[in-house]
Amino acid sequence: MRFPKTYHLENIAEIIGCSFVGAPDFPVLGMNEIHVVQAGEIVFVDHPKYYDKALNSNATIILINKDVECPEGKALLISEDPFRDFNKLSTYFRPFQASSNAIAATAQVGEGTVIQPNAFVGNHVKIGKNCIIHANVVLNDHTIIGDNVVIHAGTVLGADAFYFKKRTDFFDPLISCGSVVIEDDVTLGALCTIDRGVTGETRIKKGTKIDNQVHIGHDTVIGEMCLIAAQCGIAGCVVIEDNVTLWGQVGTTSGITIETGAVISAKSGVSKSLKGNKVYFGTPAEEAREYYKHVAKVKNLVK
Repeated sequence: MRFPKTYHLENIAEIIGCSFVGAPDFPVLGMNEIHVVQAGEIVFVDHPKYYDKALNSNATIILINKDVECPEGKALLISEDPFRDFNKLSTYFRPFQASSNAIAATAQVGEGTVIQPNAFVGNHVKIGKNCIIHANVVLNDHTIIGDNVVIHAGTVLGADAFYFKKRTDFFDPLISCGSVVIEDDVTLGALCTIDRGVTGETRIKKGTKIDNQVHIGHDTVIGEMCLIAAQCGIAGCVVIEDNVTLWGQVGTTSGITIETGAVISAKSGVSKSLKGNKVYFGTPAEEAREYYKHVAKVKNLVK
């Protein structure tokens, strides 16, 4: 998430009440998670296992819970609880904004777009031309919809990420302040749920068609011309490249990549990244031909 203007390191330290290492006027342009963070942005880290990864990432400001040597050209924010303070920044720069109308005054709706009764269009939502938004669809704040998009009844875009830190006696949510982006010519079936990015985007690219009751987690990117059948569950931070097909009830773990042209047969469980232009089946998913060979061998053992 980029800030509306450039802030200085000392400004950010004042907001969260922490010390800092670096020039007081060191520029801060935004904040992001480590897999999408860019120069000028803040990333947080609160576990020694990930210190090096954060310090050597694209981030130029690291919110960290230990005094460490600051890499050249970067700055540090020293916090007792980086998770908590990252949430403070999310709340400060993108606070929850209540709505009083079904279609917010700040929403932009393109020419020829039809919004059916009982749909909700939140603050700063942008909808392109010639779209159809069916009844009871929810487009939460900062959602962006391209042209010629069809969204069927009951679908929810922009719910919070399923991302929690386990405290002693409760689960502490990482506050979501990102967005959902739906590109041109996408169709979303009924009762789908697409969570927004924590600080970045969850994106569905041009021409992709998604069936009913599909869930897509935060910060996932789905490529162009994909087909995703009913009841698939796609975890957060997944990359699905172009022309991928997922048949019904496929499930994936987080943080993997499914390469261009892959086909995943129904009821498969994808636990690792998969190469493109192959057909997969099983749990864990493997090349379908290999899976069927294994099944045949097991059957022969039983005889």
